[in-house]
Amino acid sequence: MKRIIMDELVKWKNRKDRKPLIIKGVRQCGKTYILNEFGKRCYDGIAYFNFEGNPSLTERFEQDLDPGRIIMELGVLKGKKIDPETTLIIFDEIQFCNKALTSLKYFSEKLPEYHIVCAGSLLGISLSKPLSFPVGKVDFITMYPMNLYEFLYACGEDMLVEYIEKNVNINEPMPKMFEDKLKTLLKTYFVTGGMPEVVKGWIDTKDIEEVERKQDDILNSYVLDFAKHAPATDFPKLSLIWKSIPGQLARENGKFIYGYVKPGARAKDLENSLQWLISAGMIYKVTKIEKPYIPLSAYENQKYFKIYMSDIGLMRRISKLPASSIYEDSILYTEFKGALTENYILNELVNLLKEVPYYWKSGNMAEVDFIAQFDDKIIPIEVKSALNVKSRSLSVYRDKYKPEISVRTSMQNIKNNERLINIPLYIFWMIKSLIR
Repeated sequence: MKRIIMDELVKWKNRKDRKPLIIKGVRQCGKTYILNEFGKRCYDGIAYFNFEGNPSLTERFEQDLDPGRIIMELGVLKGKKIDPETTLIIFDEIQFCNKALTSLKYFSEKLPEYHIVCAGSLLGISLSKPLSFPVGKVDFITMYPMNLYEFLYACGEDMLVEYIEKNVNINEPMPKMFEDKLKTLLKTYFVTGGMPEVVKGWIDTKDIEEVERKQDDILNSYVLDFAKHAPATDFPKLSLIWKSIPGQLARENGKFIYGYVKPGARAKDLENSLQWLISAGMIYKVTKIEKPYIPLSAYENQKYFKIYMSDIGLMRRISKLPASSIYEDSILYTEFKGALTENYILNELVNLLKEVPYYWKSGNMAEVDFIAQFDDKIIPIEVKSALNVKSRSLSVYRDKYKPEISVRTSMQNIKNNERLINIPLYIFWMIKSLIR
C-alpha cells in the first residue's frame, strides 16, 4: 500500500544529521508494516526486534548502555552481523523497555552510522511519563491512519488521483464522471476508514461484514489496552469517555461536556483519563480560539474543546451507524452526518499539517469548524456534509477578520468566489495546492 510517510522515511535515511528515529502512532495504523517495507526497499538487510513479551531482548539493555556491546549481542541474538549503513535496525514496541529508549542517546552520540527506527502502539503514553529519555538525541515522525488520498491508491485509483493532481484547479469544476465516482469512493471511505487492515479487508473481499469484524477487533484491542496499560483506577473513566465521543460530537455545538460522560463529573475527575487517550493517539482535542492570529496557541481557551476520533471508520463503527445508511443517505444517517463529516475533515487536516487545528466561536452568534495555519496563512474552514452550503457563521468570521482566503468544504463541486473557495469533500487532500 502506498503511504505518504515513506517519503519522510527516505528523507530521514539521507540526512547527514540523522538520529535514531521514533515513529509514534495509534495502534494498527501500519507502523510495523511500513518500517519493514522501508527496510526492504532501501537497505540490504533488516534486523527486527520486538520488545513485547521478549525478556531475552530486554536483558541486552540491563547490563549497561554501551551501544557497541548492544549491537554485537543483538547480532548474536539475530544470528547475523548487523552492518552500519546497510542494515535497518527496527525496535518495535520499544515502550516495553525504558532502558532501550534511553540507549538511543548513546547510539546517537557514539554510533550514529547505525540506522535505528523505533515504534510502539502506546509509545505516546511512555513518552509522556518521566523517565531518562534522550532529549535532543532522536528524530520523530508521527504516523496516522490512511487518509482518502492513500485509500484511493489502495483501491487501484492511481490514474484518477494523478489526473486530479495534474488538472484540478480552483477556477474549473470537476468533470461530472469523476465527481460521481469520487462521491461513491468517499462514502466507502466513511465506512471503512483508514486502518490498513480494514482497508485491505475491503479490497480483498468487498464484504462489509468482514470490514466491521476487523473494526471490532481493533476497537476491542483498544479497550484491552485500557485494562492492561492504564492505571487501574482510570479504566472505568477511559471506557466512559471513549463511549461518549459519538454522542458528544452529535450534540448541537459538539463541545465536550464532562457531565455528559458521567452525571456530576467535573474536569478534575476525568482530565487525566482524557489525556491518556490523547497521548495514546486514539483521540484528538480541538480547542477553541478567541482570535485567529499567529501564534494560534496564544489565543486558545482550554476550557472549551471538542473531541474527535483518530479514524473515521472506527468513529462510524463505534457509533453503530449501519454502512447501508451511508450509501443510501438514509434518515438514520442524516442526524449524525455533520459530526461524521467533521471527524473526516479533522483526520485529513491532522494528516496534512501534522498538528491539530483549532475552532472559533463568537459567543452564541457564530462558529467556524476549524481554524488551521498553512504556512503564513490562517485559514477558516467551514464543513458542510451535503450540497447546502449556506453558512452565517463563516460570513460573520469573514466580516470580522477579513481573511485572505476562506475555505468551505462540501459535496458541491469546486467554486472560487471572492476569496471563498469551495473544495469538495472528496478531494479535500488537495487543499494545500488549491489555496496557493
